[in-house]
Amino acid sequence: MDRIDLFRIFTRVVESASFTRAADTLGLPRSSVSAAIATLEGRLGARLLHRTTRRVSPTQDGVAFYQRCLHLIAAVEEAEGLFGDNSAAPAGRLRIDVPGRIGRLIIAPALPDFLDRFPAIDIDLGVTDRAVNLVEDSVDCVLRVGPLTDSGLIARSIGHLPLINVASAGYIARHGAPQTPDDLGAHWAVNYASPSTGRVEPWEWLEDGVLRTLPMRGRVTANSAEAYIACCLAGLGLIQIPAYDVRQHLDAGDLVEVMPQHRAEPLPMTLLYPHRQHLSRRLQVFADWLERLLKQVVLPQQSAVG
Repeated sequence: MDRIDLFRIFTRVVESASFTRAADTLGLPRSSVSAAIATLEGRLGARLLHRTTRRVSPTQDGVAFYQRCLHLIAAVEEAEGLFGDNSAAPAGRLRIDVPGRIGRLIIAPALPDFLDRFPAIDIDLGVTDRAVNLVEDSVDCVLRVGPLTDSGLIARSIGHLPLINVASAGYIARHGAPQTPDDLGAHWAVNYASPSTGRVEPWEWLEDGVLRTLPMRGRVTANSAEAYIACCLAGLGLIQIPAYDVRQHLDAGDLVEVMPQHRAEPLPMTLLYPHRQHLSRRLQVFADWLERLLKQVVLPQQSAVG
């Protein structure tokens, strides 16, 4: 077994988080996969994988080596394809992770279009509001909304997602609608805690180009967009939310935008990949499709609100 084959087996084990799953996808006996990893670790003189009865994950050396393997494998495949048929349709499985509401409301309903265009690609769609680790969780691509903290990842900007301030019709009937930030002291908010850090986000607004913040009083704190919106609909307080998230409630009159001239700073939308070059064709076509979808469906709606 040559070195490139060893590299391919190692990357598949990392991506599958399992010797058995890697062996199944490669069409190899599990013993051959285990032997390949042992050979590779012996040649390198380093432990590449943590092994437990339930999961396999890369060590710190394994994470660094995984990145190098991706580059080397892609370079070999690119060289091998110089004189081959470049018209072959992209194929294989992609593991994608996206925020919950975008995944449910925007991406999942549109996936039949992508799968019809690319019938040889399969999608594992992860939907979560927490920040996943691309390498440790074996994810090919994530969509992040908000400031980035990841290092060593390639970032593809999709645009900026404006936020609006909303309250339920019931809340306004009971408490009135704030007109300016000076009115917020007399109002309640549904507070939002980051599912990754637990930090409770303050109320924000832009004033003459300067970002202002104010901790709001609130009796309820939510750590998911679903609960955040549900609490607002129940009349428990004001929230700041992307318009696409509550479009149906705005149209129905259940929620009402307030203080349209005092919105929070728009949130960056970014696609992140675990390495900087040699993206697979299946990931390239998915990223292009997703960017078009979000710009067509999500971003235009925001500018039309208010």
